[in-house]
Amino acid sequence: MIFRRLFPHPLLSILLILVWMMLVNRFAWGSLVFAVLLSIVVPALIAPYWPDRPRIRRPIKFLVYAAMVVWDIIVANIQVARIVLFKRNRDLKPAWINVPLELTAPEAIAVLGGTITLTPGTVTCDMSEEGGALLVHCLHAPDPDAVRDEIKTRYEARLKEIFE
Repeated sequence: MIFRRLFPHPLLSILLILVWMMLVNRFAWGSLVFAVLLSIVVPALIAPYWPDRPRIRRPIKFLVYAAMVVWDIIVANIQVARIVLFKRNRDLKPAWINVPLELTAPEAIAVLGGTITLTPGTVTCDMSEEGGALLVHCLHAPDPDAVRDEIKTRYEARLKEIFE
């Protein structure tokens, strides 16, 4: 019980400690103590405004998803570098793609939008008012339907397993 009171959002607390220590850029006990204090105070202050904590139903799958996204970012960096260096402008096929969503959890939709934006060559530009679709811009998409299908199968389906 006392753990829940001190850490109402344990994942946020861990993230705050990690980010603070990375910002300091060196290990010091004082910095660690301050990071722990931040990880207690900040979530306690925002807890009343965030009553429904996101539930990650399968944390192992979330870690696998994160590793997959890092790999996809590396691969997309290489692909975008090739496009920028070797493809002529007139050969580019940029596209706006509407991605209908099956996800309903706001946190899952935010992670999907972030994943798309973090992957070079694509950016999430807008979401429909009802939250039923994302508008994505692709730097080069000769087959927009294939890009949409890849987003849905590679990312959305996995996020649905993790969050819902």
